[in-house]
Amino acid sequence: MKRIENQRHLRNLLLTVLLGGAVRHSLANGFGLPDQDAFATARGEAFVATADNASAIYYNPAGIAQLTNSNLRAGLNSVYYEPTYQPSAGQPNNGRTYYSSANFAYLPQLFYTYTASGAPMSFGLGIYAPYGGNMSWPQDTGFRSVAISGNLKYFTINPVVAVKLTPTLSVGGGAMFNYGDISMYQGLRRFATPLTNYFNFTGDGWSVGYNVGILWQPYKKISFGATFRSSASLNFQGNTDFQLQRNPYYYPAQRDASARFTFPLTTVFGISYRPTPKWNLEMDANYTGWQSFNTVTIEQSPPPVSRPFHQDITVNLDWQASWMYEFGATRYFDNGWHVSGGYVFNVNSVPDTYYTPLAADLNRNFLSLGTGFSGKRFNFDIAYQLGFAFKRDVSGSTPSATPGQFAGQTADGTYGFSSSAIIATVGMHF
Repeated sequence: MKRIENQRHLRNLLLTVLLGGAVRHSLANGFGLPDQDAFATARGEAFVATADNASAIYYNPAGIAQLTNSNLRAGLNSVYYEPTYQPSAGQPNNGRTYYSSANFAYLPQLFYTYTASGAPMSFGLGIYAPYGGNMSWPQDTGFRSVAISGNLKYFTINPVVAVKLTPTLSVGGGAMFNYGDISMYQGLRRFATPLTNYFNFTGDGWSVGYNVGILWQPYKKISFGATFRSSASLNFQGNTDFQLQRNPYYYPAQRDASARFTFPLTTVFGISYRPTPKWNLEMDANYTGWQSFNTVTIEQSPPPVSRPFHQDITVNLDWQASWMYEFGATRYFDNGWHVSGGYVFNVNSVPDTYYTPLAADLNRNFLSLGTGFSGKRFNFDIAYQLGFAFKRDVSGSTPSATPGQFAGQTADGTYGFSSSAIIATVGMHF
């Protein structure tokens, strides 16, 4: 009976931590992906008060009212990121640095807008990935029972409409149809021994939200922009499978499982200053309501008859709202070329209390530089972005439930981060 009881606790608590932590790693702001266009990225994402190409569908849908005829813009963001971990003093392997083996991400974007000649309304369609993450740690980090690996894919289809109310004021908005796919893997005990096997969860689902924006240029040299993206509740439906021991009495088990996450609302405010037609300076503030990641209930059906455990499990995440402060500048030249530079400071959103190595969240800095060309029919931009962070010491952490406590492990330690990204975008006006 004691063995069955221990197994019951182990399974329950493992599932809660696994689902609570595995999707958190990304490149910025929680696991948000703000880099959706090379021109905007080169400007440090400071684009909400400019929004003058088709990617405005994402950055500020009101901006597409500035465009004429048809505009097509497609891009690819190629990212190399390197999170690191060092165990705390007194832990095994103290002084050793661990690296995640999942280091590359490739994120496509596609935007199209249409404005009939002389019409006050503009239409657009965007397909992009606003969230995502991937992380895979070695088995001997010392937090094996807390987390090993996780992957999140999240895509949005975003039709929008914009209206030019006056020559200087436009508004826009649309629906967001979101698809998410999640997979995650975790050990059940402290060490990867033959009697320590695995736990895995996979699931996918759809959700619906909306985005709106406003763009106002009361003076030739100054414009204001704001956008709001609603929260979206996505119910990941799939299954769990796990194995506790390698002997004839304990076989891998599988059951239906689901977990509903409310992806956060986001709002961005910005001001653009254009002292001359050759310069555009902008400053934005980006707020993301990560407190929507507070409590998640994992629903399982049916529980194995021979291995009783709770069917509904509560996971406490306790994420915090966070800000990104974005600054950018662009210098335009007479021959159609332009160069841009920018800086982003991203405040972390995961507290020490429920810290997980699959979030590896900390205050991050991003520097960017880019160039591009705008012709009569074709245009392109390319940008390089460098990400770095001062190391974060995590102490006193507790898993979202208690499997880490049950196995005597936590996420305590020192975390670091660096990244390099190249994003290229090409466009066509016709």
